[in-house]
Amino acid sequence: MSVLCYNKGCGQRFDPDKNPDDACTYHPGVPVFHDALKGWSCCKRRTTDFSDFLNIVGCTKGPHNKEKPPESVKPEVKTSVDKNNAEDLKPKFNEFIISAPKPLESICRPSANEPVVRMQQKISASLKQALEKLKLSENNTTEMKEEDGNEVKIGTSCKNGGCTKNFDGPASNEEVCMYHAGVPIFHEGMKYWSCCKRKTSDFNTFLSQEGCTKGTHVWKKEDTGKKLVPCRFDWHQTGGQVIISIYAKNSIPEMSYVEANSTMLNIHIMFEGEKEFEKNISLWGVIDVSKSIVNMMAAKVEITMKKSEPMSWGRLDLPPPRSPPKEKEREESEDDEECNDE
Repeated sequence: MSVLCYNKGCGQRFDPDKNPDDACTYHPGVPVFHDALKGWSCCKRRTTDFSDFLNIVGCTKGPHNKEKPPESVKPEVKTSVDKNNAEDLKPKFNEFIISAPKPLESICRPSANEPVVRMQQKISASLKQALEKLKLSENNTTEMKEEDGNEVKIGTSCKNGGCTKNFDGPASNEEVCMYHAGVPIFHEGMKYWSCCKRKTSDFNTFLSQEGCTKGTHVWKKEDTGKKLVPCRFDWHQTGGQVIISIYAKNSIPEMSYVEANSTMLNIHIMFEGEKEFEKNISLWGVIDVSKSIVNMMAAKVEITMKKSEPMSWGRLDLPPPRSPPKEKEREESEDDEECNDE
C-alpha cells in the first residue's frame, strides 16, 4: 500500500517495500523569504514568483520518508505563583516602553507643494536585451491575435486576481466570480491582498484565501490600448535608504518616469507593451532627490531613495490627517455625555 512522503518539496506517494536510497528528490533545508526573494536554505536558487518557488526541484537525493514531522508543542504556562518566590520572579531592571518612530513635525517637514524633479534612470543590460527580443516578435504576435478572434477555449483560466476557476463552457459565464480587486502585498514576511488585508505568513494559506469581491469571470482582457493595471509592490529600508520594488516586467524606459520632491513620489511605468502602472505616495519621511535613482531591470523596477536623515521610517506612506468631527457628530456626543451624567 502506498504512503505519503513527508520530505520537503516531495509530497509524492510511494511503496515502503520499494524505497531505494535515491528514490526521493527533496530539500533538507527550510524556506527562506527575504526582500521579496523566496528559496530554500539548502540551495542557492532564489525567485520572486510564488509559482516558481513552489516548483523548485529538490537539491538532495535520498529515500522517501513516511514519518510525519511532529507538531510544535507550546510550552506549559503556570498561572499560580508561590507568594514566597514572587519577589524573586520580578524583573531586576527598569522597564522601558519603546514606541515606533514618529514622522517629522509639520514645522520641520518640507512642503508637499515643492516642484517635483524626475529621478535619474539606470537601465540594466538584461532589460535592453529583453526589449530587443520583444521588438522582433511584435509582428508575429499581432498576426496570432488576429487569428485567435474572440473565441474562449475550454480550460482558459479566469483573469481576475485570486480566482482559480477555468472556462468549462457557456455555463461558466453564469457563475459568480469571487476574486480580489486589490493587489498582492508582501512585506516583512507577511502576505496579504490590499483589498481585504487578511495577513498570513504561510504561502499555502495566502494562495487559498477566497476572494472578497463578487463579480463575473473575465476570460479575456479587452484590448483598449493602454491598460492601467496593478503591480506587485514591496519596499524595505536600510539605515540611509528606502528601496521600493515594483514587479513590472520589460518596462519601457522612454515611456516610464518617477517624479519626486522631498516628501512626494509620483510613479508612472509602462511595461509589457501596453500595460501602465501609476502610484502617488506621500512619503513618511524626507528624501534627497538628487541622490536617489531608478534602476530599471528586466523583471522589476527599483526606486532607491536617499534618506535626508539616517532614521528609521515607521511606514512608507504618511497617513492622511484625521478630519475633525462634524457638527452633528459633536452634538450627538454632547447629548450622550449629558445622558450619562443624568
